[in-house]
Amino acid sequence: MAQGRQVIDGREYVYEYKSVWNKEKRRSEQKREYIGRIIDGEFVPNKKYLLQEELAKRRNEAARRGPVPAKESRRLFAGAAYLFDRIGEVTGVAEDLKASFPGLHQEILSLSYYLALEPCSPMYRFKRWATTHVHPLGRDIPSQRSSELLPLITEESKMDFLRRQSRRRLESEYLFYDSTSISSYSEQLKQVKFGHNKDGDRLAQINLAMLFGQKSGLPAYYRKLPGNITDVMTVENLLAGIDHLDLRKVSLVMDRGFYSEKNVNALFKGHHKFIIGAKVGLKFIEEQLKAERDDFDRRENYNSDTGLFIMTKTMEWGYKETKPRSGEMISEKRRMYMHLYYNDQIAADEKLRFNKMLDSLEEDIAAGRRQEGREKLYQKYYEITETPVRGVRMDPKQSAIDEARRNFGFFVLLSNGVKDPVEALKLYRSKDLIEKAFSDLKGRLSMRRTSVSSEENLEGKFFLQFVALIYLSYLKRAMDRSGLFKNYTMPELLDELDVIEKYQQPGSVAYFGEITDKQKKIYASLGLEPPA
Repeated sequence: MAQGRQVIDGREYVYEYKSVWNKEKRRSEQKREYIGRIIDGEFVPNKKYLLQEELAKRRNEAARRGPVPAKESRRLFAGAAYLFDRIGEVTGVAEDLKASFPGLHQEILSLSYYLALEPCSPMYRFKRWATTHVHPLGRDIPSQRSSELLPLITEESKMDFLRRQSRRRLESEYLFYDSTSISSYSEQLKQVKFGHNKDGDRLAQINLAMLFGQKSGLPAYYRKLPGNITDVMTVENLLAGIDHLDLRKVSLVMDRGFYSEKNVNALFKGHHKFIIGAKVGLKFIEEQLKAERDDFDRRENYNSDTGLFIMTKTMEWGYKETKPRSGEMISEKRRMYMHLYYNDQIAADEKLRFNKMLDSLEEDIAAGRRQEGREKLYQKYYEITETPVRGVRMDPKQSAIDEARRNFGFFVLLSNGVKDPVEALKLYRSKDLIEKAFSDLKGRLSMRRTSVSSEENLEGKFFLQFVALIYLSYLKRAMDRSGLFKNYTMPELLDELDVIEKYQQPGSVAYFGEITDKQKKIYASLGLEPPA
């Protein structure tokens, strides 16, 4: 790679020129990257350049080192690590990390094992765990080294790993897309902002968006977002991120928080299949319901498998696209399915909640303690007058109340790929997998609060937690399919296997200790041979 210099305001900057392939233009281009300055005739590299040099040095050392024979007798817990080693083989995680992070992959794996197997434990406690457990690196990672490691997890290497993983499965399954909020006390992280906190914390936050596979049950891709970004704003950049994964097209499932006309047009433009929730009050949905509402709960519309009244309408979506160069607006019709569902029990529950809300509004008005945050509701549902003689009088606005109640119990899914409403509903309901994954991230993997104070460390910590989540998600799916959840929780199963020991003597082959029939059955249920 060639280097060049440029003088700006009397300061001499050094750049490195790399040849990169432009996929869209199908040609090689030169990319310039700032690597440091010339001060008093000496080259002073910047932090990023030093980190890259360190990583290259570690790669060379790893290539030269080869296997290191044991120098002491050791007796370590190994059963859970053995399970994770096999999961790493099946999912390709170990192979892909080695290709994307040569010289660094064992440290990433060891820290990911630790995060997954030692729930809610801080990074500085790794040393205690590493002295008693088998793990890929096989030695301690000091706390200072952990801090140095996180910035070495570069965006380029991370995306390379995600690309490798995506090629293994993403085009063959529906992907659930959702986001969650991660609270933070930090004032140093640029993307920590106040927004809609999904956990109800009154703190600033960072948002994390994720793709999760429906068939594989594995996380596939993630993005870190500013805390004040709403869900509906994230779809366009999600699709751009999917392009960077070198996928031709994907199939997405999203809830109604991601619906907008712009987002649906973007999905059509990228030739992606989708199932997306939508608000019943949208004009084109309301027009369809207006024609069907009175007869919707007819017996012929009832589906006994779901317990719902169901109807599907084929519609034409008014697709719009603006050509970037000419600015020309293209308008076309695209076929889409509108799946309508009605649940009379949900309708009754919503009606009860609504009437309780009206009771609460009336109590506020009558007692003269109207709340500022509810003023729009008072005005929407009541005609309120006040006179010195008769005091406060409130008359319900029946037309507004009827308007609110008429869609109780209805919900809508839109899809350009799934014609069967029951299949669409089944896929949509399966998205609770991603909610459970977020729960694992925040609970077992300690992501409820950010615990780092620099951007580089935050990016690196997120990646370690994401890798750990792949292992936990795979295990959860395997336990579910094999029926192991009838007898174990995930922590109980891992604890049961973790007590299996491995012995190492200088100059000899390591071997496992005794394995009980109970432990063998667990491995067999997961489709694995027990340690030999």
